[in-house]
Amino acid sequence: MMTTARPSPSAASASGRRSQLLAAGAATVTVVLWASAFVSIRSAGEAYSPGALALGRLLAGAVTLGLICLVRRAGLPPRPAWRGIAISGLLWFGFYMVALNWGEQQVDAGTAALVVNVGPVLIALLGARLLGDALPPRLVAGMAVSFAGAVTVGLSMSGEGGSSLFGVVLCLLAAVAYAGGVVAQKPALGHATALQVTTFGCLTGAVLCLPFAGQLVHEAAEAPVSATLNMLYLGVFPTALAFTTWAYALARTTAGRMGATTYAVPALVVLMSWLALGEVPGPLTLAGGALCLAGVAVSRSRRRARTASPDGAVAPRPRDTSRSA
Repeated sequence: MMTTARPSPSAASASGRRSQLLAAGAATVTVVLWASAFVSIRSAGEAYSPGALALGRLLAGAVTLGLICLVRRAGLPPRPAWRGIAISGLLWFGFYMVALNWGEQQVDAGTAALVVNVGPVLIALLGARLLGDALPPRLVAGMAVSFAGAVTVGLSMSGEGGSSLFGVVLCLLAAVAYAGGVVAQKPALGHATALQVTTFGCLTGAVLCLPFAGQLVHEAAEAPVSATLNMLYLGVFPTALAFTTWAYALARTTAGRMGATTYAVPALVVLMSWLALGEVPGPLTLAGGALCLAGVAVSRSRRRARTASPDGAVAPRPRDTSRSA
């Protein structure tokens, strides 16, 4: 009788570590590109209205993703994935982008950063309630530290522009849509690939934004080349690439843990604004950015397991340096 050879424990462990490293790398790419998006949005937003900018970004992303799907022959997602794809496309790719672009025109950057960073907290809570995700103490503690850092960054940036209740509401709605989109996307990744989920989510968002097509055509004719290039960059990199790497990493961890990872974005935005725009951060801003990164480190850490030693004493097990993204 023929027997099927099973992979050795060492081979399985090596494969697991490789998968975790790839997921961690994907999450890192996402965070860096999403941080760069804030710099590009500031430039493109001077020439494009919120809806037109969202539509242009989504169209550029959909074309890029569509070409990749054709080359890779990705095909259509399975039927069970469509519900999550549709909801995430409407909430995250569509409504979120318009609401955030609009909200940032109504409030100063600090207020926008404060309100939108409610999103990861909502993701953790919704993930626990709807997906059954665990809320480990270290994840909760890390999110608390990161949120304190986001508040610090926001307060240090406040006063750079006017604030309005309407703008705060728009940013809050954007945060809620972001959280709902992520939680809806997670189950879809159990049936379809990250590329499929991202491509058809982006297409759904683009269809939702089609009423802004007239504004996009009119504004593109008058916009400076730099603003249009920034819009295209937003579509190709922070949307097509970063949303795909996000979905890849999300398929390999919980929604709450991935949401906590995005708290690194404010710290990177501070650094990129310093390097690209010459906006020198103050001590309070730097302290807030450090808190954001520290909180992410805490939320990503794992409790060291303990095993019994031969003499019956409890001894720490060698630390597992591999972590899921």
